[in-house]
Amino acid sequence: MASSNSRIRDETTLPITLAPPAGLWKSQSTMANTYTQIYIQVVFAVQDRQNLIRPERKEELQKYITGILTRQGQKLIAIHCMPDHTHILLGLKPNVALSELVGDIKTGSTNHINENRWVRGRFSWQEGFGAFSYSHSQLSEVVEYIHNQVKHHALKTFREEYLVFLKKYEVDHDERFIFKPVDDAAPAD
Repeated sequence: MASSNSRIRDETTLPITLAPPAGLWKSQSTMANTYTQIYIQVVFAVQDRQNLIRPERKEELQKYITGILTRQGQKLIAIHCMPDHTHILLGLKPNVALSELVGDIKTGSTNHINENRWVRGRFSWQEGFGAFSYSHSQLSEVVEYIHNQVKHHALKTFREEYLVFLKKYEVDHDERFIFKPVDDAAPAD
């Protein structure tokens, strides 16, 4: 495991990892004596599951998202942007709601991509996200999983991977609304 604030790079995946916190940390909110240990993996997809996150922009996007999390006072543990989706593992502090945090990440990164004209047309993330919780003892395994996204997706599509998560964690869902690629999208009226 890397030391605090160090990055681990793999030429194939270019993930960014910050060492997980050693146990509990005190919230920086105004609530005295508030201690938390909440670990969440967040997963979200590019609109219509298009492959718009190019390899030469991936590291910059990961750093930009890292900045958003840092400014929100959250603890990034691992991040990996694939061409059509992103995985983030974080230590969530209770000073912000998860849905607001993910909204800030998606809005901020969308604006950054569009302002820098990384794609032809307008970039956007697909509506919604997945969030899965873990214990401290599971963090190393989840970090490794996030780092090995390229290998995982050589065997399984993102949609297949996501459905496995939903079933494994017994999350009620309707497969009609699961992230679909542009080829599977319903035709417009």
